[in-house]
Amino acid sequence: MSNDSFQNAYHGSLISDAVAMPVHWYYDREALRAEYGEISDFLAPKNPHTGSILWRSQYQALNEKGEILHDQAQYWGQRGIHYHQFLKSGENTLNYQLAIELVKLSETLGGYDADAWLAHYIDFMLMPGKHQDTYLEEYHRGFFTKYSQGNTPRKCSIRDEHIGGLAQVPALCYVLRSADLETQRRRVKEHVGLTHAHPNVLRAADTLVRLLYRIHEGVALREAIQNEAGDWLSCRNAEKWATQPDTHVIGQRFSPACYIAESMPASLFLAWKYHHSFEAGIFANAMVGGDNCHRGAVVGSLLGAANVISNSWTSIT
Repeated sequence: MSNDSFQNAYHGSLISDAVAMPVHWYYDREALRAEYGEISDFLAPKNPHTGSILWRSQYQALNEKGEILHDQAQYWGQRGIHYHQFLKSGENTLNYQLAIELVKLSETLGGYDADAWLAHYIDFMLMPGKHQDTYLEEYHRGFFTKYSQGNTPRKCSIRDEHIGGLAQVPALCYVLRSADLETQRRRVKEHVGLTHAHPNVLRAADTLVRLLYRIHEGVALREAIQNEAGDWLSCRNAEKWATQPDTHVIGQRFSPACYIAESMPASLFLAWKYHHSFEAGIFANAMVGGDNCHRGAVVGSLLGAANVISNSWTSIT
């Protein structure tokens, strides 16, 4: 791995997602342990997913401009289906596959371009076979509903308040690694706002940018959280809670669910507690279940930026 903190943050987010992928959205932590044991490596997902609520999710394309489920549509509405049933051990979920696409496109173009990204995103999602993930987050469905109604790509964002909106932030910070902080903040706000119009998601994205930049400057992770993320997490409380089981803190104090108001401080707590160890932090994040894949955008990127990532993880990137 490179010593560049932005690259390590990007790689860290991908690794954290892939580690959490098989146990994504397990809210019954006893079932998670019974079915997967103690997570300490990449694993393949198992069907059935005993906690899956994919059967509740619905999406009906209005026309060909909204056809994004493709051959995965047949699994929606069924019980027990794993959200990522066809992904292999070590493979990334859709939102992080898009983060990889963002980096590749930006490298091809020689920089980030929001309109070029939107065109690429639309082509990627509408082309059958581009990915094998079964679940598509609400923001994808909302975006393509608006797009199929005739809205221009810049007008298809929805008021989505989920932490999945941060999945591409470490990737974009890596793309913008030579830019100053204010440029990074402006471009990340623009990018996240293309799909997520919720102010708290934009605020969380801005917090993550500032944290990654401070770590890049040499500020210690805990100090960066205290200085840049105090509106999300009290470090005094984090210190008191660090002796408690992670499943209590993220379960009783913070919800393990995807909503940004709970998932952002939960992510910051894990990054604060495990500031010294990338691996300990991403395994802990996986084991507390809930939306652990998307918390990985924060946990994995911050711990990746602040620590050495073992070469044994390089296959993910």
